[in-house]
Amino acid sequence: MAIEYSARVSRIPVYPAAAGYALPEDVALMASNESPDPPLPAVVEAVTRVLGGLNRYPDPTNQGLRRALSDRFGVPPTRIAIGNGSCDILLATGEALLEPGAELVYAWPSFSVYPQLEAASGATGIRVPLNAKHEHDLDAMAQEITAATRLVIVCNPNNPTSTAIPLADIQAFLKKVPKHVAVLLDEAYCEFNVLEDPDASIDLLKTHANLILLRTFSKVYGLCGLRVGYALCGDERFVSAVDRVRQPFFCNAAAQAAAIEALKHQDAVTERVERAIYARIELESGLSDLRIEPAASQANFCWFD
Repeated sequence: MAIEYSARVSRIPVYPAAAGYALPEDVALMASNESPDPPLPAVVEAVTRVLGGLNRYPDPTNQGLRRALSDRFGVPPTRIAIGNGSCDILLATGEALLEPGAELVYAWPSFSVYPQLEAASGATGIRVPLNAKHEHDLDAMAQEITAATRLVIVCNPNNPTSTAIPLADIQAFLKKVPKHVAVLLDEAYCEFNVLEDPDASIDLLKTHANLILLRTFSKVYGLCGLRVGYALCGDERFVSAVDRVRQPFFCNAAAQAAAIEALKHQDAVTERVERAIYARIELESGLSDLRIEPAASQANFCWFD
């Protein structure tokens, strides 16, 4: 007899990987929105320094990185979660908050991991279509919240449509969400948003204990190969909950060292962001010349159909 696998596993969609398509080696893979810039030299040096200690486990509490993020954003270390990439925190959020009978509300199309979160937890996913401008319809999302809703995810800027939501609209939306429903703002691309201060949402944590800001070192910091993400939270109990459902040592020593060092070089990171924004504007202009009108991008990529 063959091994019997959980029916729940068969319902989880597989994340699409380029390796499965037998593409030629000279094909540029654009779908992951990776940084074209290598890690900063100081970051490479920081990683090199820890290599001699790889016979030891990394700090399981990630205290050094939590403190560095606390200094950067003014959020207490106890309200900062670290992950093996932001997807690690995302899936742990599902395990901590969702279960069969619970509901998860998110826009669609959006990040392809959200359906995985839905299927893995057994929760019911409520997908709310984007509007005609490929933007979140926050009013429609608010109307879908019921007594069974545990989690609402808002991807801002949205992946894959690149559009961003004004902070005032997010503030108005949060007022409509019951306090017992968690709201996760997936801000993987927030640094590319020129409409307002990318860190303006952090102030919302002071008044919304149910708010979670999910971010990553994969994009502007160019560290996607090391896998390190973080969440800034309105309630420290969220950090405890997601840490309980994960294996120990989930963030490796090289990733911790690289992230800590990267945070010391904001001027260099800002220069890279400015180059990416300039390239985005040039791409949008070129598309317009071809009579192709992309969505109003606030990310490091463009969307058109």
